[in-house]
Amino acid sequence: MSPDYDVAVIGGGIQGVGVAQAAAAAGYKVILFEQQQLASATSSRSSKLIHGGLRYLESGQFGLVRKALLERALLLKLAPELVRLVPFYIPIYPETSRRAWQIRAGLSLYTALGNFSRDARFKKIHQSAYSGLALKNTSSLQAVYQYQDAQTDDRALTMSVMQSAMQLGAELLCPAKVSRLVCQQDRFVIGYEQQGTQLECRSRVVINAAGPWVNEVLTMFEPGIPRLDMDLVQGTHLVLAQKAPEGIYYVEAPQDQRAVFVMPWQGKSLIGTTETAYSGEPSTTQPLQTEIDYLLTVYRHYFAGDDTVWNSFSGLRVLPRTTHHFFHRPRDTILYQHVACKPLLTLYGGKLTGYRATAQQVMKKILPLLPTKKTRADTAKLVLSPVEQALC
Repeated sequence: MSPDYDVAVIGGGIQGVGVAQAAAAAGYKVILFEQQQLASATSSRSSKLIHGGLRYLESGQFGLVRKALLERALLLKLAPELVRLVPFYIPIYPETSRRAWQIRAGLSLYTALGNFSRDARFKKIHQSAYSGLALKNTSSLQAVYQYQDAQTDDRALTMSVMQSAMQLGAELLCPAKVSRLVCQQDRFVIGYEQQGTQLECRSRVVINAAGPWVNEVLTMFEPGIPRLDMDLVQGTHLVLAQKAPEGIYYVEAPQDQRAVFVMPWQGKSLIGTTETAYSGEPSTTQPLQTEIDYLLTVYRHYFAGDDTVWNSFSGLRVLPRTTHHFFHRPRDTILYQHVACKPLLTLYGGKLTGYRATAQQVMKKILPLLPTKKTRADTAKLVLSPVEQALC
């Protein structure tokens, strides 16, 4: 008897829905399990940016930046109602650690990695235009560079990708909590709970895209499954009541020279982010007072006006455990195929911008384990539209 599904995805964040879309587009029967709501965790608590990651050039992650810039260009075409270009400003003061020549060199490399497209170009703002910037101190500015990246509503984008997957035949179970996974010779038995009822289905392949819960999911496997060591890193954002600035400001924290964004968000000002080690249960993450104070200090250093905190939120990054500082650790998704159970693939980490490219990498890994099917669509050509009502 054939399994009920070809591909089962655990986790309804951007990575999980991206895989569901890719597998359904490739002609496979797909089911996705989400324990709460789509994009209920990290995928709705990001910096809301579709970008190449200019700061990742400092840690030599050129492949990640190039992939993200190519995906950004694609999303601008596929999701014009969800992804839009926004000007970014990098101010340089006498105390700024990254000097003007370094910023210019980084932006030049960024442009090259973006194939020298019009959207990847940058310029130096003329001194006569400084008065039009939102910065409180323009008199001691040494230089200001402007480039473009894109902004999105991360939750809305996740919903849109899942909607696309469902239009291709994928099924969504939400809320549904997976509680048992048995790796058999040619299939998985998946036990899950929905509306208080214990149910079961079977799938040829399982994709563990549970974000900060990935290793918790692996404890449900029978027999036991090895896991990678990882760290959860909390990133906090503040939403200030202050009216949003025109464009996004990419500033350097005076406390430790970290890069911080100050950007428009729903008519207010969004500031982020932090990097704080987290060891609790993923669902209980919340901004720390030290993080709030840190971000407010950054804001007050560069901007005047009302700094009343209207809202705050935090999400968790999944980073490989190494001896390096969080900033220098790889940010691309790690695809971990389990030797003892090859039809299981676990996704560690990942960036919002690169979700579609990551899903394509996943498909390359699992195609040898699946029967041949007729392709339904190409995700590089599927237009993404806003979802009119919540899918779950």
